[in-house]
Amino acid sequence: MGRLAAVGALLGAALIVVPAWYVRRVSDDRMKSIDDVPAQPVALVLGAEVYADGQPSRYLRARLDVARELFDAGKVEAILVSGDGTRHYNETGGMRDYLIAHGVPARRIAGDYAGFDTYDSCVRARKVFGATRVIVVSQSYHLPRALTICRAIGLDVWGVGDDSVRSNQEMWSYGTLRELGANLKMMWDLVSRRRPVLGPHDDSLDRALQS
Repeated sequence: MGRLAAVGALLGAALIVVPAWYVRRVSDDRMKSIDDVPAQPVALVLGAEVYADGQPSRYLRARLDVARELFDAGKVEAILVSGDGTRHYNETGGMRDYLIAHGVPARRIAGDYAGFDTYDSCVRARKVFGATRVIVVSQSYHLPRALTICRAIGLDVWGVGDDSVRSNQEMWSYGTLRELGANLKMMWDLVSRRRPVLGPHDDSLDRALQS
């Protein structure tokens, strides 16, 4: 029983450590600052909580501020906001409204209302919206997994992470630990080639880039 427990513990540790090591290995050289990141056509902003009044949460506002700064610096030509968009809960609409209120032209923003998780957002950016070269924007602890997914599905991707909300150490630590479990889901999604909700080509990103 002792040996079985030891083997089980080792296997459990491997399930956590190996994916964490892998995402860092794949993503480390792709994480840059706003100043250093190579210019790309599109910033892909991954969704997070939006309050009942439609206002983005602090973490999501921070992501959107990074995307706005990328746009203002000429690093991207358009912004694709991707999140959960339904009649009663609309991350994407809140993200779009925030960017417009902070000076990003509406014509330069495209919205993905079926980005239900990170994997879905990345796959849909490529297969539904036709993106090929993107800068992914999220909190820096989330970025390695997002970049790993994007590279695995064929996107030429860089990432800019937000650290401004790190002052809330409890929430930041929770998010960092949550990534360890999310990495396991990522591995399953990639190995199984899970097919998210897709549909016909959405030309809103094409129009944003051409406007």
